[in-house]
Amino acid sequence: SSPHLVQVRERIRINGQPITKEQFSKYFWLVYNRLEETKVPAHASMPAYFRFLTIMAFHVFLQEKVDLAVVEVGIGGAYDCTNIIRAPVVCGVSSLGIDHTSILGDTLEKIAWQKGGIFKRGVPAFTVAQPERPLEVLRDRARELEVSWGGWGVNGMVPHGRGGLIFPSPQCPLYLCPELDAFEGGHLELGLAGAHQRSNAALAMQLARTWLQRRGCWGKAGRGGQGRGWTPAVGPPGSQRLTHPPLGLGELKEVPPGTELAGRPVPLAPTFRPTDAMIQGLRDTEWLGRTQVLPHGPVTWYLDGAHTTSSVQACVRWFRQAALNQDKPHDSSEVRVLLFNATGDRDTAAL
Repeated sequence: SSPHLVQVRERIRINGQPITKEQFSKYFWLVYNRLEETKVPAHASMPAYFRFLTIMAFHVFLQEKVDLAVVEVGIGGAYDCTNIIRAPVVCGVSSLGIDHTSILGDTLEKIAWQKGGIFKRGVPAFTVAQPERPLEVLRDRARELEVSWGGWGVNGMVPHGRGGLIFPSPQCPLYLCPELDAFEGGHLELGLAGAHQRSNAALAMQLARTWLQRRGCWGKAGRGGQGRGWTPAVGPPGSQRLTHPPLGLGELKEVPPGTELAGRPVPLAPTFRPTDAMIQGLRDTEWLGRTQVLPHGPVTWYLDGAHTTSSVQACVRWFRQAALNQDKPHDSSEVRVLLFNATGDRDTAAL
């Protein structure tokens, strides 16, 4: 859902590539016409721009039969249209910043409350280093789900689509991601520059590992054997069921409410040895318009989508380092231009 750089198709990607023009046109009109046919007089207008694209993205993913959909919240979380997903595999909250204050609130604590609205019962969640009070708000949002837990089905069990049963946890376990350099195997190379991108990458690693584990693939992908946290049981042909809560987090331990580890309001997730595919994925990552350097004759363009005070500060740190690393022409004729995002109602003077 990130704002597109050139074409709107960039917002909906399959295997890292924007859907084709033909796919976009096909699915746009399928969704548009279906909404037109089924709308009621009380709601005669079409969904707003982002809501329409969200509906369209879900339709694309279903029709194209993707194995995994990574859905990015538009604004906030609690009341965002993407939050219609009731049972995601895992949730993640990246570094908080002051933005969209007319909708989300004017403090990090208020924004953290909105972000924590994506947490779901029985679904593990991860976040990165945050200021203490906003991190406590995220923790409290996760705990609210445990307090309101009422149980599902018979004896707390829910029928599983493959003929077995899953045993949901009444909690939303929230974990803090270790830094990328803390992972096993030494320094991990990242295709994107900037310390803030390494924080994002550490979060992505935990989300990816959790998905692999809950699919029963982590042992095969990461350790050469069946992953811990997945216990097959005898069932109908072609079916499997879990015989314990399917958090799929292996070494992650449930932490009693009120427990703080090393002064943190939430426990630290364990590090692990990344798979070869993860290592290559980090190394090959690119994001046009993010920490991107484009030399063009005597002008070198430095592009970044930073649009909040904190992200612009991170952008400036990257710009300084990137400029130092660039070779200077002998006649000192180079012109350096830094471009960042200042659209909408953002305070351009503050940025």
